[in-house]
Amino acid sequence: MNDFDRMKISAQKAMIHVLNLNKEDIVLVVTDDHTKSEGEAFYTAASEYGCTAYLYLLPENNRPLFEIPSELSTLAEGKTIVINAFKGLAEETPFRVKWIERILATKSIRLGHCPGITKSMMIEGPMNVDYIKMVDAAFKMIDSFTNAKLVQITAPGGTDIVLCIEDRGFSTDVQIRNEPYLANLPCGEIWCGPVETIGDGLIVCDGSIGDIGKVSKPLKIFLEKGKIIDIESADHKLVEEIEKLINIDEEARVIGELGIGLNPGAKLSGNLLEDEKALQTAHIAFGNNENMIGGQNKSKTHRDFLFYKPTMKVSYKDGSSQTLIREGEIL
Repeated sequence: MNDFDRMKISAQKAMIHVLNLNKEDIVLVVTDDHTKSEGEAFYTAASEYGCTAYLYLLPENNRPLFEIPSELSTLAEGKTIVINAFKGLAEETPFRVKWIERILATKSIRLGHCPGITKSMMIEGPMNVDYIKMVDAAFKMIDSFTNAKLVQITAPGGTDIVLCIEDRGFSTDVQIRNEPYLANLPCGEIWCGPVETIGDGLIVCDGSIGDIGKVSKPLKIFLEKGKIIDIESADHKLVEEIEKLINIDEEARVIGELGIGLNPGAKLSGNLLEDEKALQTAHIAFGNNENMIGGQNKSKTHRDFLFYKPTMKVSYKDGSSQTLIREGEIL
């Protein structure tokens, strides 16, 4: 069996288990020259399953994109599943946010979002897992956060922060059940949008950064009341790059997400699309979280910062507390 056939099998398996693919679905696959074979694998998998499928290539001469191409916006009409299988460019985050909002506003399209998808992800671990077991693990973890108020997060790299997650329920991408109909592929995390005005402490990103990759030197992010007040790193070029990205608008510096990786097949590859799903990792993002339960952040961007082996101690509304994760191990 060749690599394309392997990608096709993984794509179909993921669409069936995660996006509830059925033969009546009308599927649009959005891809580009960089990830064309991965996009074609999704397209072919949907077609061979019996669906009506369309393939759209992003116009390379206009990249990085900041707005949704008019023909793409028109193509979304009448579709039931959209797959974003294109290269994840840091400068295109505003385009991706607008495109996701456009899709989810229909309240009828299930979205498989996979910017930066690679052949390796599709053939190997993260998309070749036992989805039934992963679904069970994800919803058990979500249940353990029921009635949570605060979560204290520490990690060996130096992270030490308290976030408020009261009434900010967790969601997951392992299986689409309720709105918003959004899942990453490969999937395998749970997340929530913490209260945007609460959160003091330090986040030390010693893993990957969204659209940038693995850090060569840890990045320290200092927070007050949920907002970045300073960043430091021995990698001065990285600091300059992150400063630009978190100053796109005022809320780009405001906390937007807490995520926990649960995919046993995900590797630490330097690509956040896969890294953020890996076991023994967590990530905190800044920027838009309007599609999360209770989310109030309307930024044009969303940037994830990953760290290893988190410990999470949760305080509940009834005054009790429990350590759910210790140095990356789910208890």
